Amino acid sequence: MVMELVQPIFLTIGVIIIIATIFGYLARGFRQPLIPAYILAGILINLFAINFNIPLDHELILNLSEIGIAFLLFTVGLELDLKKLRDIGSVATIGGLIQFMVLFGLGFFIASILGYIPLEAVYLALIVVFSSTMVVIKILSDKKELDSLHGRIIIGLLLMQDILAIFCISILSSINDFSFFNLLFSLLKGFFLISLAFFSSKIFFPRIFKEAAKLPEILFLLSVSVAFLFSIAFGLMGFSISIGAFIAGVSLANLPYNLEIASRVKPVKDFFATLFFVSLGLQLIFDELVLLTVPIIVFVVFTIVVKSVFNFVLVLLFGYEKRTSFLTALGLSQVSEFGLIIVTSGVILGHVSQEFLGLAIIIATITITTSSYFIKFDKGIYNHTKGFLNIFNFLVSNKHVLRNFREDDEYNVLLIGYDRIGYNIYKGLTQISPKILVVDFNPDIIRRLMRRDVLCMYGDIGDSEILERINFSKLRMVISTIPEVRENLMLVKKVKKANFYTPIFVTSYNVDDALQLYDAGADYVIVPHFLGGEHVSIMLEDVSKDLSTLVNTKINHIKELHRRKEAHPHHA
Repeated sequence: MVMELVQPIFLTIGVIIIIATIFGYLARGFRQPLIPAYILAGILINLFAINFNIPLDHELILNLSEIGIAFLLFTVGLELDLKKLRDIGSVATIGGLIQFMVLFGLGFFIASILGYIPLEAVYLALIVVFSSTMVVIKILSDKKELDSLHGRIIIGLLLMQDILAIFCISILSSINDFSFFNLLFSLLKGFFLISLAFFSSKIFFPRIFKEAAKLPEILFLLSVSVAFLFSIAFGLMGFSISIGAFIAGVSLANLPYNLEIASRVKPVKDFFATLFFVSLGLQLIFDELVLLTVPIIVFVVFTIVVKSVFNFVLVLLFGYEKRTSFLTALGLSQVSEFGLIIVTSGVILGHVSQEFLGLAIIIATITITTSSYFIKFDKGIYNHTKGFLNIFNFLVSNKHVLRNFREDDEYNVLLIGYDRIGYNIYKGLTQISPKILVVDFNPDIIRRLMRRDVLCMYGDIGDSEILERINFSKLRMVISTIPEVRENLMLVKKVKKANFYTPIFVTSYNVDDALQLYDAGADYVIVPHFLGGEHVSIMLEDVSKDLSTLVNTKINHIKELHRRKEAHPHHA
């Protein structure tokens, strides 16, 4: 009776958000990934709804979760610099096509062996071929690894998969009356919409957004309107609304307000994304698990093991290092939300049964949950399995290795992290010693340093292979500007073991972590907001004595900002 007093829509969203918040809070407390927590919340809500007759609107949840996918891809498009993908163009395009053909062929073959008819085998193969843009982008974004080399390769491959998924949906939707004319017509429609987005981004959007930027609320509404406009246009043309949202984001990416738009859209994206992951758990039907045990096990193993091994070998063959290839493969070890969309379309078209959709949901739930852990702990997994990976050494060419460094090079200062505060630290270090080795996780930064003939190498200081290349015993000083406490603790231990008297400076954004680093033996912990406050305090003291120093300080600061902008145009 009480339930009848609450609107079903309000009740559905309210229950989902409350339970998801509780599970998310617990997951964060136990340092676990959030995505499995949300899926588990969905399973729990489903069980309660069935047992206590709670009237949840499942269709509403699915619709809202689809909006979540669209908003996620919109923010990805906003933050995407297509120039950064040029260097991984071959692995994204050619590699993406090879990946699709081989994995689709293997998936179709296995499904046929399991007794599925050809059309069902096609749908099963498509489920396992595509990886989840939703899951991967969220976790890489949380880990701040979208700009890493493996992050860019993953994004490039995902973009290629999304393009191929559009063609697959178009072909399957018209399979009963398929013709090359229909396919060509779909291609022309897609080209027209993308061209429209391109011209809008060059001619129309800069003008209207310049005015909208004066009012934050209007800027937000206009941005969301563009996302909905392109999503609706793509939907009416027979494409996915998610792809429309992504194209909308890309069309706004070159505006000077793109990061502000992304920050304002982020809460909306997070809200709907949570609904998406909870909806996976809500759709899980346990009665189907027993009947579908064999295909579930086979395709889960195929997705997690076979698909990962193939992607690892594929990226290796394109000339990337083992570690980059391994992290890329782990990042793609799940099935995609597009797979669920394709199968849902198949149910509507009468190609597959509702039970088949249940199979897709179970495979998606299991692989998305496991891959969330794989991506979160990918570096640790690599460090534990790299000995086994030596069997693939004959495939390693290291054609795309980013390094201006040989182990016999002379250096006595190590700087980890050149971007942001590392840029100013490097300038100061050159006054102390010209023999500086820079290690950074951003490939663009390493390429710029290589052009300047600076001693440098691409890599993560949490990678034991990077540490093994560095001779810590001859270092006079070590500075780390990365804020990850685990990596810094390991670095402090390594430095002090090699030479206890080598001073080591590390960075932390958290007071408790800073104290932990001091306890571990760090000589100084850089806490940026503390240093910023101290710097302003000293400057105010000088200004109070002589006001003319403020003018000089301002002029010098402006000059330095211009130099910084030229050196780092994307992070200025």
